Amino acid sequence: MTADLVRPELPLRPELAGIAPYGAPHLHVPTVLNVNENPYAPSAEVVADIAAAVAEAATGLNRYPDRDFRALRADLAAYLLVESGVGLAPEQVWAANGSNEVMLHILQAFGGPGRTALSFAPTYSMYPEYARDTSTAWVTGRREEDFGLDPDVAVATIERHAPSVVLLASPNNPTGTALPARTVLAVLDAAARVPGGCVVVVDEAYGEFRRTGTPSALELLADHPHLAVSRTMSKAFGLAGARVGYLAASTAFVDALTVVRLPYHLSAVTQATARAALRHAPELMAQVGSLRDERDALVTWLRDRGLTVADSDANFVLFGVFDDRHAIWQGLLDRGVLIREVGPDGWLRVSVGTPQETQAFKDALVEVACLES
Repeated sequence: MTADLVRPELPLRPELAGIAPYGAPHLHVPTVLNVNENPYAPSAEVVADIAAAVAEAATGLNRYPDRDFRALRADLAAYLLVESGVGLAPEQVWAANGSNEVMLHILQAFGGPGRTALSFAPTYSMYPEYARDTSTAWVTGRREEDFGLDPDVAVATIERHAPSVVLLASPNNPTGTALPARTVLAVLDAAARVPGGCVVVVDEAYGEFRRTGTPSALELLADHPHLAVSRTMSKAFGLAGARVGYLAASTAFVDALTVVRLPYHLSAVTQATARAALRHAPELMAQVGSLRDERDALVTWLRDRGLTVADSDANFVLFGVFDDRHAIWQGLLDRGVLIREVGPDGWLRVSVGTPQETQAFKDALVEVACLES
C-alpha cells in the first residue's frame, strides 16, 4: 500500500504571504501611455551602433564581463558633465540592471533589520518593496496638497524617525513634482545629524525632462558625501528594454555598493548597449526637448478644460480630480487608450506620447469625461 504523500510547506517569509508582485497593466491596445516610456524607438543609426557593439561583445561571451564596468562608468561621468555641468570621476558612478537594482543595492548596503527607510507620500510605489525585500522598516511622511515637500515637515519627520535611508524622488513619481535645492539641502542637513548616519538618495529617473531652471541634485554632491543621485537610461534614452540604471555619489558611497552587488551583475551585452547609446546622447536629448514641449502643451490643454493638473518636470502628467477615476480609466481603455490609475484618490496619470498618441488620448478623454474638444 502506497504511503500517503507528504506535501511539505514552503517556508515563505511571513511578510511575503499573499502579496501580489509589482506590475502595471500590460495590455495590447493601440495607445499605451501608462508606464512613462519614451514613445520613440531608437533611430536606425542608434540601432546599428548598438547592434555592432553587441556583436563585438558577443565574440568574448565565453569570458566574464568587466566586473567593475570601468569604461561605462567613464562614459556616464562624461555624459553627466555635459547634461548637468557636474564633473565626476568614474569611481563616483555606479550602474546596475535598471535603477530598481541600484535602489536595491542601496537598501542592501545601508538598510536592513533594525534600520528604517523614509520617504514622503505619494511617491514611487516600489520604494516600500525595496525596504520589505531587505527587511528594512518603512515609514512615510506626507507631501503638501500641491505635492511639494515642506522643508520643516521633512526635517521634523527625519528627526522623529532617525532613518538610515531617505528616498526623495525629484521629479516625483507619480506626481511629476521637482524639489527645489533648498528642500534637498534641508533634508541633507537633517540626515547629517541622525545618530549612526543616514544617506539621502535623490531619484532623478526623469531628471532630463525637468523644466529650464530646475536644478539637479548632482550640483550638491561635492559637499555632501552622504548624498547619491540616481538616474536611468530607460526614459530619456529610450532604453527601457535594456535595463540600465546608475547613480552618482562619493567614492565611499559607491565603494559600499560594491560589497553587496552580485558578481558580474552587469553583462557585457548590457555594457555594450549602454555605451553605444551614450555615443548618441546629443540626438536623444534633442528628442527629450520635443517631449518636454508636448508635456507642457498637454498640461495647458487639460487645465483649459477645467481639470486640475500637477506641475510636471517629468515625461508624464497627473490630472484629475474625478469622483470615479476607475470609470474614466476604463472608458479610455475601451477606446484603445491605456493610462495609469495611480496616485491619490481621484487622480490619473498619463505618459507623454507622440503627437498622434496624445491626440488619441485627448479625443478619448473628451468623450469619456464629457469635456469640450
